[in-house]
Amino acid sequence: MATLGDWLEPHPTGIYVRPADAWVDPSVPRPRALVTHGHADHARGGHGAVWATPETLAIMDARYGPQAGNPVPYGGSITMGDVTIGFVPAGHVLGSAQIVLDHRGERVVVSGDYKRRADPTCASFQPVACDVFITEATFGLPVFRHPDTGDEIDKLIARLRANPTRCVVVGAYALGKAQRVIAELRARGHEAPIYIHGALQRLCDLYEELGVRLGELIPATGVPKAAMAGHVVMCPPSALNDRWSRRLPDPITAMASGWMRVRQRARQKNIELPLILSDHADWDELTETLTEISPREVWVTHGREEALVHWCMTRQIRARALALVGFEDEDD
Repeated sequence: MATLGDWLEPHPTGIYVRPADAWVDPSVPRPRALVTHGHADHARGGHGAVWATPETLAIMDARYGPQAGNPVPYGGSITMGDVTIGFVPAGHVLGSAQIVLDHRGERVVVSGDYKRRADPTCASFQPVACDVFITEATFGLPVFRHPDTGDEIDKLIARLRANPTRCVVVGAYALGKAQRVIAELRARGHEAPIYIHGALQRLCDLYEELGVRLGELIPATGVPKAAMAGHVVMCPPSALNDRWSRRLPDPITAMASGWMRVRQRARQKNIELPLILSDHADWDELTETLTEISPREVWVTHGREEALVHWCMTRQIRARALALVGFEDEDD
């Protein structure tokens, strides 16, 4: 008797879809790659051919140079061998998708990374009923419950207004998080120019080209220190404590990440204003998603696998951890 999903082969370097002769999010170059989104722990250069959403392919082009890309829009599908492959929104970052695999009457959904919160920079997560749901568990512990996004942005605005002679420098990853913080600020009525580190420029420009409005962004390099007082300055996390940040006007150091829930991490990084803002589902959202989708089996790719597998088993849902390698916290 066939085992559910036995036509998929989880390997440490990715998931091989045998009847399609293709890999999902392979961490090494493969002849045929199905890519969920553009973060470097899921999208690598050097594949023979790539199938992804048009936005993800544009991000990969910007990061790795021209790809042998085959765009599949949300709601579209392709056929490889006798596998039908569709792409639906994952709500993680711009262009992020769940990959829906239909074969011999079974449906497997590879969710990639996902979140359930509204995000002005990307399409919202779309639940898809399936037999096997392959999920992340980055924040797969009950302690991780993300606060309201608007409240975190309001904390940033309030600190800025209370310190008009200083700036607030926000560390945020270059793909997805930086653009989301900017867009959330705009949504809360912050229309002032925002200064950005040069490492964010290319992807912010790409977001604008792809229709995500970010307002006035000014490169911070070369701007007099006094001009940035009373403003938000965005940079990659690595720049928060390096020489670049020393030229800012008495900066209040902030960081936008789901990991700011862990106070020790904030202290270790000398973060004065932790902003708990994640592009991953928290514990409640992970478990509510599994309840909503109601799969027969759950496979956990990375993160805090043990707790989520245990939660599934106590609810009579078969579950296992896949132990994939190479998936980091780059995007959070």
